[in-house]
Amino acid sequence: MDRFDAMQAFVRVVEAGSFTKAAETLRTSRSTVSQLIGQLEAHLRVKLLHRTTRQVAVTADGAAYYERVVRLLGDLDDAETSLSSAAAAPRGRLRVDVPSPFARTLLVPALPEFHARYPDIQLDLGVSDRRVDLIGENVDCVVRGGTITDPSLVARHAGDLQLGVYAAPTYLHRMGEPSQPQALEDGHHRIVGFLWARTGKPLPYAMQRGETSVLVHGRYVVALDDGNAYLAAGLAGLGVIWLPAYMADAHVASGDLVALFEDWRMAPMPMYVAFPANRHVSAKLRAFVDWVVELMDRHMPATTRPPV
Repeated sequence: MDRFDAMQAFVRVVEAGSFTKAAETLRTSRSTVSQLIGQLEAHLRVKLLHRTTRQVAVTADGAAYYERVVRLLGDLDDAETSLSSAAAAPRGRLRVDVPSPFARTLLVPALPEFHARYPDIQLDLGVSDRRVDLIGENVDCVVRGGTITDPSLVARHAGDLQLGVYAAPTYLHRMGEPSQPQALEDGHHRIVGFLWARTGKPLPYAMQRGETSVLVHGRYVVALDDGNAYLAAGLAGLGVIWLPAYMADAHVASGDLVALFEDWRMAPMPMYVAFPANRHVSAKLRAFVDWVVELMDRHMPATTRPPV
């Protein structure tokens, strides 16, 4: 038995809650993972896991062992990266998930810079707006907009998205230009709905001008759960859309979108880089998180500017 492989398999089974999921993230077979755990239990002469046909539960001894093993694997990673060559050049595979518009517009175009700085880090990049189970899917970190409420995650504030309201010229020609946000509630106008991962449904948008505040719901003919598709629907004239400035600016400059309600303001949307609280922060993860914060600071710096 390779004890290192067995400990890694045990940690993944505990975190994923499944032999099958653990095997998928370790890129091996379920039978191999099961064999490693069995060998580890035989070596320790302790039952680490309760197995049933429906679930895997950690025993009291297994929970205590898990805490020690997580620290041990973290210390091993620190020992390797403390070497001068390793510390200067973090290396290894990193699994990351980011929103699709952020990937297309900012992150992917900047990746040559990242890989020039860290040529030995291999990125497995998931591009989605869905809710990601970092522990179960063995994802190292995610970039997400909005407040992070999951207590199992450490969230680093990386920037703020300045938001605006836009519509395609084809929509405005067909439906007329709304004079104020309240006009989107009168039944004549339409918005494009965005299905937020946390709720699975569109949320209202809070807008403010001076002392006046409104909460805009609107009516939609289509709602989508992907940022790039949401933008495409707006460009196609299917309704009014709310966008971060970094997504809208080029389309406004080209005339494909028109900014609406420019004397109204919305609270900026915070952006976070989040990773599991109980997972060791490796040199490669630290390097990626620091670089993302640096990238976002150039394009969407954190701000405390209040609404006008």
